[in-house]
Order: sequence, then C-alpha cells, then structure tokens
Amino acid sequence: MNTYESLMGKHAVITGGGSGMGAAVAEQLASQGTKVSLLDIEGEEAEKTAAAIHEHEGEAAAYVCDTSDAEQVERVFQEAVSHFGTIDIVFANAGINGTVAPIEDLEAEEFAKTTSINLGGTFHTVKYAIPHMKEHGGSIILTSSVNGTRVFSNFGMSAYSSTKAGQVAFGKMAALELSNYRIRVNIICPGFIKTDIGSSTYPKEEKLEKVEIPVEHPEGDQPLKGDGGDPEEVADLVSFLASDASRHITGTEMYIDGGSSLL
Repeated sequence: MNTYESLMGKHAVITGGGSGMGAAVAEQLASQGTKVSLLDIEGEEAEKTAAAIHEHEGEAAAYVCDTSDAEQVERVFQEAVSHFGTIDIVFANAGINGTVAPIEDLEAEEFAKTTSINLGGTFHTVKYAIPHMKEHGGSIILTSSVNGTRVFSNFGMSAYSSTKAGQVAFGKMAALELSNYRIRVNIICPGFIKTDIGSSTYPKEEKLEKVEIPVEHPEGDQPLKGDGGDPEEVADLVSFLASDASRHITGTEMYIDGGSSLL
C-alpha cells in the first residue's frame, strides 16, 4: 500500500489554513484525497485556499474562526462535521508572533493576547475535536517552534516562546490522555519557514537594544541547505504524521529547521 493511501477519504480540520504552512498542508492533504476544513481568522484567505483546492478537484470548505474564542471553535467544528462528517485529522496551526519587546516593557495585555491565541487556541482546537474523534481515533498535529524549545536567543520573544514551550508540554499530556481513544498527538517545531507569520508581529521595540546579546554564526545559520524551509516541506512532515505510516508515533516533537537550532 502506498504510504499515504490511508489519507484517502479522511477529513482534516486545519486552523490557520488560509496561508503559509496551513495552506500548504491543506493543499497537499487534499491532493491525497483528504477532505479539508479550513479555519482562519482571515476568511478571504481561507476561501482562496479552498478555491485553489477545488481547481484541482479536491474537497474543501472555509470557515472564519478566531481560535482564541472557545465558542467559535466549538461551533465551527460542529459545522465542519455536518458538512464532511467525522474528524480524522487535526492540524492545530493558527498562531501569531505577537509583540517583540523586553519583558519589563511588554504590556500584560500583549502577553495575554499572544498566550490566548497560541496556547489557548491550541487548547480549544484539541478540546473540541475530541468528541468527534474519540469513537474511531485519529491524528492531531500541533505547530510549536524551535523558539522556546531549542532556541532562546530571539530576544524580545518571551511571550511567543512561552506559548511554544507550552504547546509541547500540552501535546505530550494530550498524547497520553487521548491514547485511550487511539488518538495520536504529535508536535512539529519549525525553524525559519518562508511564510507570512511576520505580518502578525507587532513593531519591534527599540528598547530591545538594552537586552540583546550578539549571536554570530560564521558560516550562516541554515546548515542543511543555506536557506530557510518551504511550507511544502512542512506539509510533507504533517502528511506523514497524519497517515498510518506514523501509527506508532505519539507524544513526540519533531524539529524541521534544517539543523539551524543545533548551532
């Protein structure tokens, strides 16, 4: 059997599915016969991704959803199930960089906003997927980062890094708890991937100069190929974790960064 034949006819819910890694994953899964529900706070972006999938005769539906809002997530999951049936795969990918500032200058409200979207959104996504997956099992993949897990030199990103570390811990807890339902939970930790997440970064504080420590890599910071990764490479990893090819893998974080976090 082809490695990814197990994805045929399945239903995947993807948050942050309108662009970047979410869109790449959606398009790849759809090309493998998976029905995809795209959740994004930017409805037009989700519609564009769905339209691209339809052009290639795939099945997709787009929903406007702020994953930090529990009621929205619960409602949209119900709508997605009504449209495509039970959920088999979840890619909890929505997130922001948030405000980049020294801790003493970071407003409490800014820290809370990043936490509510990145970590709270992950919690809501997993929580409301469970009732639709527990009878038959499935695969949940969370998007964390090298930041907060292997890398701590991106100064001013204390809020973002805290949420990314939290996602790894949450994913491991969920993996054990949900093993009773044959639901696997794994975490991907991308390094620099060519996406538009930078558009969700608030202006960099000039005050960062007082806390920054110079970090120099004499031969560059992307060892494997000298450049950042592509969203399609992330999609390859997510497809693997969504398929039966990874049926004995759960509670594991996987780094996809070209070796940059090893420097």
